[in-house]
Amino acid sequence: MLRPTEQTTSTLQLVATDMSDIMENLDTRELHLDDGQYDTPDTNHTEARKGFSAVYDTVAFKESEARVFLSAPVTAKILEVERFTSAQDRFDITAQRSVNKSLPAVFKIELRHGEFSWVVKRKEKHFMELHRELLRYKTFMKIPLPSHSHTVRRHTVKRAEARQIPTLPRGGGDELAREEQVSSRRKQLEDYLNKLLQMSMYRNYHATMEFIDVSQLSFIHDLGPKGLEGMIQKRSGGHRIPGLNCCGHSKMCYRWSKRWLVVKDSFLLYMKTDSGAISFVLLVDKEFNIKMDSKDTETKHGVRIDSLSRNLVIKCSSYRHARWWGQAIEQFVQKHGAAFLTDHRFGSFARQNDNVPAKWYVNGRTYMADLADALEEAKEEIFITDWWLSPEIFMKRPVVEGNRWRLDHILKRKAQQGVHVFVMLYKEVELAIGINSEYSKRTLMHLHPNIKVMRHPDHVSSSVYLWAHHEKIIVIDQSVAFVGGIDLAYGRWDDREHRLTDVGSVSRSVALETDSDPSNMVAPSNGAGAQSRAAVVMDSEDQPKLKGQGRLRKTRFSLRRHLQKHGLAHADSVSSVESTKEESDSVPSLNTGMGELVGDTRFWHGKDYCNFVHKDWVQLDKPFDDFIDRHTTPRMPWHDISSVVHGKAARDVARHFIQRWNFTKIMKPKYRSLSYPYLLPKSYTTAHELRYQVPNCVPAKVQSNSPPATVPGAGRDPGKAGRLTPETRARSGLASPPHRIVATDTAPQETPARGAHEATPNERDRETGRAPRFRRRRREGDGATAPPAAARAQPRFAPQPDRPSP
Repeated sequence: MLRPTEQTTSTLQLVATDMSDIMENLDTRELHLDDGQYDTPDTNHTEARKGFSAVYDTVAFKESEARVFLSAPVTAKILEVERFTSAQDRFDITAQRSVNKSLPAVFKIELRHGEFSWVVKRKEKHFMELHRELLRYKTFMKIPLPSHSHTVRRHTVKRAEARQIPTLPRGGGDELAREEQVSSRRKQLEDYLNKLLQMSMYRNYHATMEFIDVSQLSFIHDLGPKGLEGMIQKRSGGHRIPGLNCCGHSKMCYRWSKRWLVVKDSFLLYMKTDSGAISFVLLVDKEFNIKMDSKDTETKHGVRIDSLSRNLVIKCSSYRHARWWGQAIEQFVQKHGAAFLTDHRFGSFARQNDNVPAKWYVNGRTYMADLADALEEAKEEIFITDWWLSPEIFMKRPVVEGNRWRLDHILKRKAQQGVHVFVMLYKEVELAIGINSEYSKRTLMHLHPNIKVMRHPDHVSSSVYLWAHHEKIIVIDQSVAFVGGIDLAYGRWDDREHRLTDVGSVSRSVALETDSDPSNMVAPSNGAGAQSRAAVVMDSEDQPKLKGQGRLRKTRFSLRRHLQKHGLAHADSVSSVESTKEESDSVPSLNTGMGELVGDTRFWHGKDYCNFVHKDWVQLDKPFDDFIDRHTTPRMPWHDISSVVHGKAARDVARHFIQRWNFTKIMKPKYRSLSYPYLLPKSYTTAHELRYQVPNCVPAKVQSNSPPATVPGAGRDPGKAGRLTPETRARSGLASPPHRIVATDTAPQETPARGAHEATPNERDRETGRAPRFRRRRREGDGATAPPAAARAQPRFAPQPDRPSP
């Protein structure tokens, strides 16, 4: 019974022994090919254009799931053959080419794939090494391994159209003596490479992709033109952020790691080949510089890349390779990313953009409604950073569609659709500020794995206490950016009425057909005829359970009667239970576009009804429980402004968020895992391709302005009080200062009511935790900067038609 098993075992051992040399050079992961993929075009796995979400789906370079190429063919053309007489004129383009046999020839190859084109340089020995690797790969596929999947693939290859690997003609080696030999060899190698790239089996092999310098990030449309790529050795350290480098500076403190370097128009990155994960992203900035001298790199055949965040040193295989890489990176960045190499107006990294669709907002009502619609249109990414974020706030009010427009439900719905959501929250000093960012993070993270939340800073480890991240930014697909002063938090939603009370509830009336079932109809409260009868539909199924709702309450003090007594009551600004009693024969209605609303409208639910002067927020983990008495305490109105921009201006805002996110990932060890990915900025060449635009925008001149941050008590330069030094800005995650939008030729979309409360500097200081400040108003000529002519020519806010001008 054991004899057949022994024979089978000995046969397998014999096969394994004979093919040991091949097995040592191959990885079994590279053999996992789909059926029929051996020699047929991979049309089932290619597309005309790769979506940006592919940056989050990278896998190991040798995995068969790695999707690199588009549906377009890949073509190659050898432009020239470089040969030089000495090392000094290798990169001198004015030097006369020589036919001396002392140096090997280098073939300059131009490749094209769809809209992308790039250049690689290869020697003849590289062609020979690739051909030997492909022969081993083909031979391995012929081995009858006792594996079901391998057997199926072998039979599939036999049934499919047989194709042979192209033949590489023998040449005279790297040294070509005569021009005739150069021209003939050039043609032979070009034909060989083009035939090879037509066969999907060999084109998708990792050795071929490394030969032509392509990866999973090469042909993503929104990443812009393809730059230089290839395998390099990178040196550890070099960070300009204190605490991230080894304390020593000797060679023993450094380690070299093999990485795949990718150069794009405004950044570069390197990846791990064994996992496909992005390990570091370096953004191009005003201090970007390339150095190739051995004194600067401290290594042989090295290239040093400097920026505001890091001095990155890479090591190449030869002097010629290092010079080629250094010059190619510098030329590519100068051609496509020159705008980031210098400062612009107001010292900003971003330049002014013309004809940008933009819109202003006054108060949170229209701002949050437009933001909710924009979030619904997200296809790839959502960036959010706030001083405070309350997941349970409603973006559209009154609440007539259940929880559809609740912020956490919107984000969960988009995450389930494949959108990646990244949120950055200010980590407060809990003893001083009770915004409970830990609860906000925990709530959002539990919604879906595609939602990632960071908090920054760690005050104890950073020794910084009296400052806060006070930016309010939301970016959708890096194409639409909301920037301003309105947090997505409790108490921020308001409109021009600035209501002081809110104790009612809302119902919706839906008109019915005249021939409808009478049992489903309710007699109207205003006594209208049968044709105008309506059914009152209560949207209570999905409504949050509100503490005290639907319950009449007797109080010794009536806020409504008090306001009426002093002539301060307004028809739309006061909603009370008492009004329901007194006006039972006339139910107030409100037309919102969602159907006619009847009854007493409630706009602020639970913790959203607030008055932080009377009482600060408590128990934020119970969002729908009131914490102040609505019947005796008026709410605090909130008045602030915001804006939305599109296209290149939105790219600038997204770039700032990406810089902060990547910095926090590096600084805090808990975020260095692969579950928190590095973010990549989209190319400005595709900024005009807007899939969605906020309605009623007007063309404007827009610049994402980054003024010096005024953080008290930390790292001030002498003579520059209030401005952050680079060291302090690095500790706070602000390699570029905080953002604001400078725009002209635009008008606000909602005007404030007379006497409306607007956030003062001292009220903003209450949020940041700093002491109150006092400012004197500067007169003209007292050092104040005059506004632009276009801004002076237009009033800031137009007077309201239904109210007298102040």
